[in-house]
Amino acid sequence: MRFSKYHALGNDYLVMDPASAGPLPSSSQIRRICHRHFGIGSDGILWGPLPVEGATAGLRIYNPDGSEAEKSGNGLRIFSRYLFDRGLVGAAPFKIHTPGGIVEATVLNAGALVRVDMGKVSFMSDRIPVAGAVREVVGESITVGGRTFVFTAATIGNPHCVIPMPEVSEGMAREFGPALEVHPAFPRRTNVQFMKVIDRANIRIEIWERGAGYTLASGSSSSASAAVAHRLGLVDRAVTVRMPGGNIEIEIADDYAIRMTGPVTRVGDGEMHAEMLEGAV
Repeated sequence: MRFSKYHALGNDYLVMDPASAGPLPSSSQIRRICHRHFGIGSDGILWGPLPVEGATAGLRIYNPDGSEAEKSGNGLRIFSRYLFDRGLVGAAPFKIHTPGGIVEATVLNAGALVRVDMGKVSFMSDRIPVAGAVREVVGESITVGGRTFVFTAATIGNPHCVIPMPEVSEGMAREFGPALEVHPAFPRRTNVQFMKVIDRANIRIEIWERGAGYTLASGSSSSASAAVAHRLGLVDRAVTVRMPGGNIEIEIADDYAIRMTGPVTRVGDGEMHAEMLEGAV
């Protein structure tokens, strides 16, 4: 199985092209491949390009626990850079189809930066989804681990639970993220962001990612958090999202359409040996 490895602000993915990687790995094999000690090690697998109508390429995104994600902002930037490096796209905008919707991407600065029009954020419970009556999920309470938080939920093709706090930390994400991810309020589980508003143009987030755990950076988390901060009247339409791995720039349109711009770094190419997958079926 051939692969290419990239990272986006420390959030690393393996791009596996079906043309050179062979059959799609099973969930068990994905867990082994992504394992930091027993496999190659990554925050997920980007499976593509796939042939689709209405887009340059199709993409499927797999978490390190073997589950499939609808959308990933960092994954989309990495996949865009991969397409650019392989000569499959140039400097002009192009479209990528994901289970979470079609996005438009543009590779900038010879691949160092990628801009993605992520789609529109919704706060509606039936779209995220969040259990209960159909409503905008804004400023609601949720209790885990003996602590009650006020959160706003959002979707940009995948679900997010954003919790504004006066201070945020890695420890907070690690302590409460796992229980929030699988809380009964979220039928498809959820990504979790603890968010501190710094000023009208800057926020800081700590992230617990659905299916991946504590994460240094996330494009969809940045998009959702900036949109929530704007919905709450805490920031303007241009927001720098600061994370342990680095910064992503977010632009928020009137209809909550999100444009995300951030860096991508190429790590290397390689081939997995079949011995690594022995026992993982």
